[in-house]
Amino acid sequence: MTRPLIGDTVNLLESSADTYDVVIVGSGPSGAVAAKRFAESGYSVLCLEQGEYPDYTTIRSAEPEFELTKDKHFSWNPNKRRAVSDYPVNDSESEVAPLMWNGVGGSSILYAAAWHRLKPSDFRVKTLDGVAADWPLTYEELAPFYARVEHDFSVSGVPDDPAFPEGFDIPLPPFPLGDLERRFAAAHDRLGWHWWPGSNSIATVRHGALEPCVRRASCMWGCFDGAKASVDRTHWPSALKLGVTLRQRARVLRVETDSRGLATGVTYVDLATGANHFVGGRTVVLAANGIGTPRLLLASASKTHPDGLANSSGLVGKNLMMHPYSTVVGLFDEAFENWQGPFGQRAYSLEFAETQPGRGFLRGAKWQLMGTGGPLNTTGSFPWGGAGAWGPDFHKEVQRRFAHSAYWAILAEDLPDESNAVTLDPELVDGSGLAAPKVTYRASENTRALLDFNHALAEQSMREAGAYETLVSPIVRETGWHLLGTVRMGENPQSSVVDGYGRSHDVPNLFVMDGSVMPTSGAVNPTGTVAALALRSTEAAIKTASSQKFGIGA
Repeated sequence: MTRPLIGDTVNLLESSADTYDVVIVGSGPSGAVAAKRFAESGYSVLCLEQGEYPDYTTIRSAEPEFELTKDKHFSWNPNKRRAVSDYPVNDSESEVAPLMWNGVGGSSILYAAAWHRLKPSDFRVKTLDGVAADWPLTYEELAPFYARVEHDFSVSGVPDDPAFPEGFDIPLPPFPLGDLERRFAAAHDRLGWHWWPGSNSIATVRHGALEPCVRRASCMWGCFDGAKASVDRTHWPSALKLGVTLRQRARVLRVETDSRGLATGVTYVDLATGANHFVGGRTVVLAANGIGTPRLLLASASKTHPDGLANSSGLVGKNLMMHPYSTVVGLFDEAFENWQGPFGQRAYSLEFAETQPGRGFLRGAKWQLMGTGGPLNTTGSFPWGGAGAWGPDFHKEVQRRFAHSAYWAILAEDLPDESNAVTLDPELVDGSGLAAPKVTYRASENTRALLDFNHALAEQSMREAGAYETLVSPIVRETGWHLLGTVRMGENPQSSVVDGYGRSHDVPNLFVMDGSVMPTSGAVNPTGTVAALALRSTEAAIKTASSQKFGIGA
């Protein structure tokens, strides 16, 4: 078969007879949602994933040594994990360390599974507050897609939180409230502050492929029991039955284009053999997270795209948002089972998640109520504000903390700033020779003021709940789970990279379907929004395919 023309790198390719309707880069939540939906509509789909399926047998969450071994195979930080599937990230100039999982399921393997929708105001920040950018869609337009993915991700919780519009119906029943949650619920009722039972993409009853949660609190190191909705369990089995091809250990090096400016497919390296291959795609979808996607676009520079692919705006990689995260811990005389799951969200408060006049800053934060974990977790710096338990009073300090503590995790909405960015490092490369991403990130003065305000109020909440002591940890470094904004969506090609359906303004058959498209971050965990956007964008691509001269169906 004649090798296709693919621009400047044709001489680097070995051979290919593969051409698919859709080639997807990345098998995390957005890639899995897109792959399954495209396949349901009859399109041929290939997904390239640089990692493999997780080996849940290494987690050992049912064993006494879990706390000692959990970070060996399931560390959040790729610079520490250093698996073959990982790439290094230069974060020396970043206040927050980016965290991710490279493998089938993407970072859903390690996410806490706290599940939210954005609020209507989050789509209109420019209109309401005069900063950042409005989204090219509204809450009402995304709401039907939220509802569909909430079912697919087995979301459990209590419906109709008054912080959201009517219609936020949650499909599975909630976890029961324990003594810890009831304590804070009563405190917030006395204060007149919002609280709501935690909503999580964790099955509380058998649902689809998921088993009921047994509350080991190992959510952020994989879920051995199969209760958490990671897409290796919820989406990939169905997608594979529908005919999707999932190619593991395949690191994509660049997106290729032709003389018309259309994407023709991708070049990838087989990590098992080291050989480069080209695979053709009538449509290419990038779903490699807010660092991996801009890295790939920048690495796909060519004579016709000298600044990187889809980058006529100059905004690829810019406006990185990571939800600066801090903690406020409370110590209590009373004991409660603070080591049980769900790990990430027992309850939450959105009382201070909106802009209010007179505060001296814009936007807000979500509070997420969490237990402090098992005995070993009392000895480290997180979430204790750097105050480890080691020293002459070690045993006394462990006894004081274990089963007698809880914390509010404060997720700050950080506004987009072009100086917070992902670029290609001029020296550091991955194991395949591809330039590593360099992350530059610093919290703004607005963010710092926002956090100081919320710290003081979270301490008040702790004291109202009965805490005799509080500890504050401002901007915890290794908390960069949410990688957003670096391939911004918008209506104007001069001020955005993709349109409201994730389609590149520059390359009409190239889509981006991960958190990098979000113009603003909101103050809540983003996976629900990422999944809903991916479903909406996929259905738009399918609906318009027959009228196009390019892309799927062409």
